Amino acid sequence: MPGISRKAALAVAASASLALLATACTGQSESGASDDPNAETTITFWHGWSAPAEVKAVQANVDRFEKAHPNIKVKVVGNINDDKLNQALRAGGSNGPDVVSSFTTSNIGKFCSSGAFLDLKPFVEKSKLDLDALIPKPMLDYTQFEGTRCALPLLGDAYGLYYNKDAFEAAGIKAPPKTWSEFAQVAKKLTKTKGDGYEQLGFMPNYHGYETVVDHYMSQWDHAYFDEDGKSSVAKDPAFAEMFTYQKKLVDDLGGFEKLEKYRNTFGDEWGAKHPFHTGQVAMQLDGEWRLGMAKDAGVDFEIGTAPMPVADDEVDEYGKGFLSGTVMGIAPQSKKQNAAWELVKYMTTDTEAVVAFANAIRNVPSTFPALKSPDLKTDPAFKTFLDIAQHPESNSPPASVNGATYQLTLQDFGYQYESGKVKDLKAGLEKTAAQIDRDIEQTK
Repeated sequence: MPGISRKAALAVAASASLALLATACTGQSESGASDDPNAETTITFWHGWSAPAEVKAVQANVDRFEKAHPNIKVKVVGNINDDKLNQALRAGGSNGPDVVSSFTTSNIGKFCSSGAFLDLKPFVEKSKLDLDALIPKPMLDYTQFEGTRCALPLLGDAYGLYYNKDAFEAAGIKAPPKTWSEFAQVAKKLTKTKGDGYEQLGFMPNYHGYETVVDHYMSQWDHAYFDEDGKSSVAKDPAFAEMFTYQKKLVDDLGGFEKLEKYRNTFGDEWGAKHPFHTGQVAMQLDGEWRLGMAKDAGVDFEIGTAPMPVADDEVDEYGKGFLSGTVMGIAPQSKKQNAAWELVKYMTTDTEAVVAFANAIRNVPSTFPALKSPDLKTDPAFKTFLDIAQHPESNSPPASVNGATYQLTLQDFGYQYESGKVKDLKAGLEKTAAQIDRDIEQTK
């Protein structure tokens, strides 16, 4: 669904406002957790959802919580982006939230290291939660930083491949590609040119394409953004050069950067009915689980297929993995009702009935193993693809950093330069990019 999937846009806006967090309150978990969780109280929960159906789903879960915890009332405030959240956490005071959430998993390093989100370890231990047995590892990873767990996942997003089954059949393609070499062949076979443009494009590979960003590509190669010393590995790990080389060749083979960009500019809005996959302008699309419902709501006139994205040719045994992200949920350190706040966080992120009901309502991926396997989870073969990706042991998310999404944006900016031909020396470009990433992180410390 679109509310949770706006991470690419949110990361840019959030990275600019993250400087606010450096001076955020750094309260410790024990400082405000003296409240009686059984006392009559009211807590405030800020979230980012804004669509009516999403807001209704959040409130329904809160209603279930209040029924189970009749002494705790929850004031819900929606449509809170990271800018608003950061400003409130920095300002402190009694008018801010007790429970907070964010769509921007790439900022968890900043949230945890600055103390903007409270360390949840004492609460987890007190509640005797075995998080390793409860939550998929990638989701555990993107809700903690350097040993500090300052959040828990509240539903997730799994990214995979959407394909037009009718277009596949017309082209004589029997199954979705499993390796990148196969993918290139399929993308070219599905591409139909028309004049100086396209009647149908097999796949939009450009980094400005919807969801075809660097970290989504990289998830399908074995890779490491940083070495054991915390230094950038993008110039040393051969997977990065392989990915950039592959993507650039795919761009060239499908018509070249300029031709593809001209075609891309004819696409409708990513969150509207005229998305290029809906209209048949592209036959394959990298996207999250929400696209399935959006495509059906748009009334597409073809059968939709889903599959994991392909993997590197020499890593076919890892086929089935994908990129994961999602909403994170935590406690504001200024809250004077942290025990009550924890009850809401624990309920919404670990109660199976709550997680399943919320996932069913907004068609996102559940963030606990019991919810993923629940018979009450509404699913179908196309949606199951994303449930399987979420549970694949090799699925991944970029590691958290002390300066949030900055290193990802730096690498993405290099991608724009390389695919367009402005940078021609890949090795030198990656070395320059790695040096910039290291400088940025060092300046943040």
